[in-house]
This record gives sequence, C-alpha cells and structure tokens, in this order.
Amino acid sequence: MQLHPTYSHEVCRKWMVNLPTKDQIIYPIFVLDSENDTQEIKSMPGVARYGYKNIVEHLEPLVNKLKLQSVLIFGVLSDESKKDEEGTYAGTLDENLEGPVHKAIKNIKKAFPKLMIIPDVCLCAYTSHGHCGLVTKDNKLDNDKSIQRLAEVAVSYARVGADMIAPSDMMDNRVAEIKKYLKKYNFSHIPVMSYSAKFASSYYGPFRDVCKSTPLAFDRQSYQLPLDSTQLALRAVERDIQEGTDFIIIKPLGQYLDIAALVKQKFPSTILAGYQVSGEYAMVAFAAEAGACDFKKILLEQLRCFKRAGIDVVITYFAPKILEWLSEQN
Repeated sequence: MQLHPTYSHEVCRKWMVNLPTKDQIIYPIFVLDSENDTQEIKSMPGVARYGYKNIVEHLEPLVNKLKLQSVLIFGVLSDESKKDEEGTYAGTLDENLEGPVHKAIKNIKKAFPKLMIIPDVCLCAYTSHGHCGLVTKDNKLDNDKSIQRLAEVAVSYARVGADMIAPSDMMDNRVAEIKKYLKKYNFSHIPVMSYSAKFASSYYGPFRDVCKSTPLAFDRQSYQLPLDSTQLALRAVERDIQEGTDFIIIKPLGQYLDIAALVKQKFPSTILAGYQVSGEYAMVAFAAEAGACDFKKILLEQLRCFKRAGIDVVITYFAPKILEWLSEQN
C-alpha cells in the first residue's frame, strides 16, 4: 500500500492540519489585590501578574486587535495577612467583601462586555494552609465544608459578572454543590467548566510560585488524581458529567493526551478543554530562549497534537502569541 502520494504535495498536507481557532483559545491571567502593579514572573518568561485595574491595559490589544475571546482568571494576594483558614478573600456570600478576582471581573467586563470571563474557583491562593479546600484541626481535608465554601465563591463571582465557573479544587461532588448554589441564587444560566481530570503533577511548580499557593502540612496527592490511573480519571469525568458539568478540563495536557483521547472516546458529546500548565509553558519558553528549538514550529506542533487527541479548547499562557500567528494565517 502506498501512502506517500497522499501527502506528497504541500496543499494535501495542509488539508490535514487541524489548529484551534481563536474562539478555542483561553488565556489564563493572574490578578493582584493592588490596582496597577505589574510583576514579571521569572519562572514563566513573558508572563506577569497585573493589578485588577491595569489588567485591562494588558488585555486591550489582545481583545481589540487579536480578537481574544475568553480569559481564565486567578487571584493573587500580595498581602499575606489577608489569608486565613477559610480562604475568605476567594469570595463569600457577603456582597461587600471583594477579592482581586471580583474587582478584576468588574473592570474587565466594563471594558470588554463581550469577552468571556471565567474565574477559577479554588481556595489555595487565599488560605493560610495553602490547600484547595478547608482543613480540619488534625490536618485532614474536610470535603463537605469545602464544597460549600467553593459554592459560595462561585456565587460571589457570578454576582459580579462571571460568564462561566471553573472549579479546580478536585473536591468530591463539588460540581453538584456549585450547581445547586447557582440555581438557589438565580444563576442557573451560568455554565460550569470543571477541572475533572486534574492530576497531582510536578508541572505546576511555577504556578504555585506565582499564586503563592504551595500547601503546608500535607501535599495534594490525597485529592488530585494519581499520575498513573486511567480508570480514576474516567470515573472522575463521568461523575462530574452526571453532576451536571457543562465542560471538562484535562490538566496538565502534554503528558496526558492519552487521557484526553480516552475521555473524548467515552464522552464524545462533551466539549473537552486541555490546560497547558505553567511547567509545560516554562519548558518551551526557556528552550526557545536558549535557541534549543524553533519556538513557532514546536508550539504549533503541540497544538495540532492536542487537537488530534480530541481537545476542543486549549487553555494556554501562549495565547497572545498563538492569536498573533492565527491572525497572520488569516
């Protein structure tokens, strides 16, 4: 059987290219509890934390010129004294209390009404213990109280203009609780994009430095998925779908494309997002800086592989550069 003629011509090869569109790129951003600070991140070249006001200036050319469609927002507390056991500044049902994400959502929504704003829902950046949920006095995760807190955070973001909710905490049954609270407070129209298959990965290192969210007392392996388990990942995805999640996230992405392919095969009607995490970003960025790879070629290759595995939407810190390349292509 001859295969070479099928892709011998450049045009034929282009027929097989499968890159994401601009609509399918989500840009993760870090927002501080100060108005106009810009803090470069050494472990992630080209990425910075921005104040909840000047984040608008950073986004302006991306939205208006490059047609960025959606952002995923993470809050960062510069003032460590604001952290407590409950993660209060992540958000509460008290409408008078606002953390950095609430303030950023308001400013971004005012500047770019059509931009889809997706706040990450977790407690780790706001708790004194650095965990994604609430912890008991004997340093054990309190799942039931945690999902109630996370649901309160979700409602607080919905109140200030969030277009979607993205819980990344990996607590059991948090999707059902968040959906229940959104309905109770008249936000049932807001979709949930759950980090359903989030693994206990070493690729999160730079992110934890950025968000100052390294856990104390014990690590996150008791609630994030074991690296080796396929069946647990599929069960976690199935549970979240049964609880009503609208979209699924696989995290990290590059080393877990087998999971993405299996999830897409088992749940073909579910929109599947993949998160190219901070460690994955840093490896490519530093390699490109050192001249060890062709930055554009390697990143476009990754994107094509993500799509081949069944990823519909890509969450990546490379979003500005990808949008620029897609604009040039068009």
